[in-house]
Amino acid sequence: MNRERQAAGRTLNVALIGQGFMGRAHSNAYLQAGRFFDLGAQLRRKVICGRDAARLEDMAARWEWEEISTDWRAVVERPDIDIVDVAAPNALHAPIAIAAAGAGKIVLCEKPLAMSAEEGARMVEAAKGLPTMVWFNYRRVPAVAFARRLIEEGRIGRVFHYRAAYLQQSGNDPTRPPTWKTEKAQAGSGVLGDLLSHVVDLALYLNGAITETQALQKTFREGRDVDDATLALVRFANGSVGTLEASRFGVGCRNRNTFEIHGERGMIRFNLEDLNRLEFLDSSEPGNVQGARSVLVTGPDHPYAGNFWKPGHIIGYEHTFVAALADFVQSLETGVAFHPDFEDGQRVQLVLAAMEKAAGSGRCVRVDAAGLG
Repeated sequence: MNRERQAAGRTLNVALIGQGFMGRAHSNAYLQAGRFFDLGAQLRRKVICGRDAARLEDMAARWEWEEISTDWRAVVERPDIDIVDVAAPNALHAPIAIAAAGAGKIVLCEKPLAMSAEEGARMVEAAKGLPTMVWFNYRRVPAVAFARRLIEEGRIGRVFHYRAAYLQQSGNDPTRPPTWKTEKAQAGSGVLGDLLSHVVDLALYLNGAITETQALQKTFREGRDVDDATLALVRFANGSVGTLEASRFGVGCRNRNTFEIHGERGMIRFNLEDLNRLEFLDSSEPGNVQGARSVLVTGPDHPYAGNFWKPGHIIGYEHTFVAALADFVQSLETGVAFHPDFEDGQRVQLVLAAMEKAAGSGRCVRVDAAGLG
C-alpha cells in the first residue's frame, strides 16, 4: 500500500487478527467509532482472522466482518488490506506486526507491544515511517485524560509520589483452567506484561519517564512459569518516587486499576472500577474545608464529553476502545502525531525489562533510555 493512500484514503480496509476477548473489544470499536466521532475516513471491517473457523463464522456475523481467514500470513500480504490489527497472543505480536509493516500496512497492536524489549525494538524498527498504535486504551478514559489536563495545568504542582496498582483475583480460582497468559512461551511474562504494562503506560503518560527501579516477583500457583505478582519501586525523571504493583491474587478486586498522585498543591486519585469518577484535592483551600472531591467526569468541559452522552450519563469500558481508535484514525487524516505508538509501547517494554532484571538480581536497575531500536 502506498503512502498517498494511507494519508488521503477515505475507506480503510481492516484485517483483525484475533478472535478472543480483545477481538470482541476491537470489533465493537470498529463498529462504533464512526457513530460517535467524525473520523474523516470509513473503516471497512474486511476480514477477521483466527484459529477456530467455526467460531470465526459466528464472530464475523455478530460483528459484521465481511470475511474470515485462518491464515494471518496470507491476510497481511493482501493488497486490499490497509490496516492490520494484532489482537493475537503475545508470542504472535512481533511476527505479525513485522510482516504487516514489511507489507506497508498501518499496524495496530494489543498490549504489551512484545514478549521482550528486544522484540519491541525490532517492531519499532520495522514500522518506522508507518502509522502505528498500541491499544493502551486506559489513556482514553475521560477521567484519566482529565487527570493529565489537571497535571499539565499545574493544579497539583510538583509531584512527590506516584502510587499505582492493577489488581485482579482471577489467579485465586483453582477451578479456572490455564490459558496462554499463564505460559511463558506464549505470553513472555505473567502480570508483568498483562497488567503492569497498563500501570507503567499510565505512569509514563501522567508523570513522565521512569529512570530506575527495584522489584520483586512472586508465583503463587504451582506449576506456572510466569509471575502472579510483581511489585516495583521506581524513580521518575521529574524527581518523584513511586510504587507500581500488579497481581492476579488481589482477592476482593475484580479489575482495580488505580493510581494516586500527590503533589505540592494537591492530589489526584482514580480507580477503574469507578471509571467515570476522579478524586481531586486542592491543598490551597482553607484547612477547615479541605478534602478530596469526587468529580463525575462526564462533562461539561471534560474529555470526550462531546462524543458520547450528555453530562451525568456514564460511559463504560468499551468506550475507551472506541475513543482510542477514533483518535488514531483522526490522526491519519490530520497528520497530528498519535500516542501511544510503537515507540511508546517500547518505552513500556524497557521499563518492564528493567523491573524483571531488578527482580532477578535483587538490585536497583536503570531503565535503558537508549533502547528504542
